[in-house]
Amino acid sequence: MGADYKTVASSKVTLSQLMLPSHSNFSGKIHGGYLLSLMDQVAFACGSKFSGRYCVTASVDRVDFLNPIEVGELVTLKASVNFVGSSSMVIGIRVDAQNIQTDAIKHCNSSYFTMIAKDEQGQSVPVPRLILTSELEVMRYLQSAERIRQRKARQAMTLPCGGALQAALTEIRQHFDAKIELADSELS
Repeated sequence: MGADYKTVASSKVTLSQLMLPSHSNFSGKIHGGYLLSLMDQVAFACGSKFSGRYCVTASVDRVDFLNPIEVGELVTLKASVNFVGSSSMVIGIRVDAQNIQTDAIKHCNSSYFTMIAKDEQGQSVPVPRLILTSELEVMRYLQSAERIRQRKARQAMTLPCGGALQAALTEIRQHFDAKIELADSELS
């Protein structure tokens, strides 16, 4: 039986929510943790819509908060599948905030969530393959593949300085500003 194919467009999900005072942190801006929760929700919805399965979050690539979000702004999260593995999907998420009085829109965040499709027993299951229909989709697919390759390369790295403590101490003393206070038993 051949693999099932779906377009990126079939995965798209948009979530908009007005930011309330209860969503703010001590400085009056929208709490980053609240925004991450919304991002996880939209990633779940996108992955589940695309795969037709319950999905769980496997990893979140870099999250940079580019602009603060104010109470009273309308936040819109747009998500789509950028890449698929055997049971995983890389979901690209863009977060914009709109001042509803001035209509000004600012980009606040972009991130990539890896979601895994699961069956009723919690086992990973295959996801449909992607049909790429634009240059942007092709580039996003390859960017995701490169991020995955880089993550695997980082995970495969051995301990710094080959695990040699003396070489590690020399490295720190030459290149960084840290005070080292190891017990004598750790130096032998």
